[in-house]
Amino acid sequence: MTALELLAPARNAQIGIAAINCGADAVYIAGPAFGARKNAGNPVQEIKTLCDYAHRYGAKIFVTVNTILTDSQLDDCYALMLSLKEAGADALIVQDPAILQLAKGGPDGKGARIDIPLHASTQCAIRTPEKAAALEKAGFSRLVLERQLSLPLVKAIRRAVEGEIEFFVHGALCVSYSGQCYLSHKLCGRSANRGECIQACRARYDLTDSAGNVLARNKALLSLKDLNLIERLEDLAEAGVCSFKIEGRLKNLSYVKNTVSAYSRALDALVAKAPDKYCRASAGRVASSFEPDLDKTFNRGYTSLFLDGKRGLWAAQDTPKSMGQKLGKVLSVKALAGGMSEIKVDTTAALSNGDGFAFVYGDAICGVRGDICRGNTIMCKSVAGLRPGVTLYRNISAAFEKEIDSAACRRIIDVELKVGIVREEEGRFIVRLSAVTSDGRTATIEEMVDAPTAQKTERMKEIILGSLSKSAEHYSFAASFAGNSPEALPLLSAAALNELRRRTAALLDLQPCLGAPLRKIAIPQEILLGQGEATYKDNVANSISAKLYGGGSVSSYETTHYEKVELMRSRYCIRHELGLCPKQSSGKGGVAENLYLTGNGKPLELQFHCDVCEMAVVG
Repeated sequence: MTALELLAPARNAQIGIAAINCGADAVYIAGPAFGARKNAGNPVQEIKTLCDYAHRYGAKIFVTVNTILTDSQLDDCYALMLSLKEAGADALIVQDPAILQLAKGGPDGKGARIDIPLHASTQCAIRTPEKAAALEKAGFSRLVLERQLSLPLVKAIRRAVEGEIEFFVHGALCVSYSGQCYLSHKLCGRSANRGECIQACRARYDLTDSAGNVLARNKALLSLKDLNLIERLEDLAEAGVCSFKIEGRLKNLSYVKNTVSAYSRALDALVAKAPDKYCRASAGRVASSFEPDLDKTFNRGYTSLFLDGKRGLWAAQDTPKSMGQKLGKVLSVKALAGGMSEIKVDTTAALSNGDGFAFVYGDAICGVRGDICRGNTIMCKSVAGLRPGVTLYRNISAAFEKEIDSAACRRIIDVELKVGIVREEEGRFIVRLSAVTSDGRTATIEEMVDAPTAQKTERMKEIILGSLSKSAEHYSFAASFAGNSPEALPLLSAAALNELRRRTAALLDLQPCLGAPLRKIAIPQEILLGQGEATYKDNVANSISAKLYGGGSVSSYETTHYEKVELMRSRYCIRHELGLCPKQSSGKGGVAENLYLTGNGKPLELQFHCDVCEMAVVG
C-alpha cells in the first residue's frame, strides 16, 4: 500500500492550518532563517503551533532550511535545527549538504545529534538517476525532483533509489534548472540561493541577434506559465512519486485553500479508484462548503511542462502576472459622467461587483475594477485602451474570493462507537463505550451509573445513540449498540451522555495520530559527493561542503564571481517558443546561432545546446 501525500505551502501558521483543514497531508513552511523565500520566515513558536495542530491528524510539517551556508552561519543553523526538532518538525528540506554534518552533532561533531529526516530540496538540481543515488547515499531520505523532468526520467530515478520521491504538481515555475540560477545575483548581487531572488525571469526584454535586429520587443521572454498536473496524478503515482507538492510559500490564504482543496479531491478520487494500492498519508476527511476552481485563482496560464517529453508553448510572454479567466470580446464602450464607462462584454459568465479585469494594451497589461456588474455589463472607471474588440479577462472573481474567505473547511476524524449497557441491579448500570477511529486508535470507557431504569426503552435508545452520535473537537462519532440491543436502560440525561462522549475524545487525544511514517535513514560516517574540487554549480560556500566534495576551496557563483559563465540552463527554449528553432518544420531560416536579451542594462547572451535540447543564458 502506497501512502500518497499532498504537500501544501504555508507563508505562516494560519495558512498552514487552513491547508490541513482543506486536505493537506503535509505542509512546508520556513523558520526564522535560512529559507529560500526570505520574506516568508516564521518564529519557531509559530512552527510549534502548526506542528501541534497537524499532528492531531497525522499530518506532517516540513521546515525549509534550504539556502546555501557560509562558515559563519553553520553554528546558527545548527542551533535552529535543534529548535525546530524540539518544536515538533517532522523533516527539514535542505539544499546545503553541510547540514548532513550538522545533523551528526554540529560543525565540530561534538554536539547533540539531530534525529530528523532530511529531504534534498529541489534546489539540489536533482535531474539524473546518478545525482539522486548520490544524495540518497549521503543520507537524504527524500528527494525533491527538478520540475523539468519527463515521466520516463522520473521512473528511471525511482529505479535508482529506495527513498521517497517528491514532485511539484502545481504553481509557479522557475525557468532555470532549480538551484542553478545566478541571474539575480549577476544583475544586482541578490542570490536566489539565499532567498533573495529578484525574479529577473519575470522582467521584460528585447530579443536581438548579433546584427542588432530586434526579433521580439518588450516581452517577458523568460517567464513561464504555471504548472498544473491535476490530471496527471495517477501517472506520477505509477512512476513512483509519493508526495505531490504545490508551490506557493508567498501565496495568500485563498490561493492555498483553493489549490489544496482541488488536489485533495483529486487524490481522494485516485485512492477510491485503487483502494488496494493507494491510501492517503494522513487521517481524516474534509468537510468543505465551497467548490474549488483552479481557473479562478492566481495563474499565468497552465502547462504540463516537459512531463510527456515533448515541447509545447510554455511561456507567458505578454505578462508575468495573472490574466485570469478569459471572458470574451468587448462589444461596446459608453462614456458616462464622472470619468466612468459602461462596458458590454460578449460573455455568459456571472459577473459580480468588485470583479477585477485585465486586458492587453500595446505591450502592457492593464487592469480595472468593476464597480457595478450586471449581466454582461460592467460600470467602471474609464481606462485608456479599453475599446470594442479587446479581449477581456477576469483575474479577480469577487464572488469566488468571498466564498473562499467565508468557507468553513473542517478536517474530521470519524469514530465508530460501540455502546454496551448491562443492568447490575435496579438503579445501577454498567455503561461501556468502545471507540475505534478511522486511523486505528482505540479507547474504552467503563463506568458504573446510578440511575433509575427508563420506562420508555425505545425512546431512551434514541436519546443515547443520538447524543453519542455527535462531534467532539475534531472527532465525529457514530454510535450503535454492541451485540443485542439491551432490554433495560438507565435514564440518562443528554448532558451526562455528552460528557461521556467528550471524555472518549480526550482519551483518543492521548494517543498519537501517526499517519504514514516518514522514511529515516542513517547518515553515513563518511560522506563523499564528488571527486576533487566542486564547480560553482555545486553551490559550495563553506568548508564542510567543500570537504564533502573531496576537498579544495569553496566554489559557488557568489564567491568566485565568474564573468562569463552560465547564469541559467533550461529545457525551455526561446527559439522554439518563437518558432525560430532550426529543427522545427516551421522554423525560420537565417536566425543567428546566438541571440541576446537586452533591456536591463546588462546584455545576456543565449546559447542553444541542440544536442541535448537545452538553452543557456550567459552573462
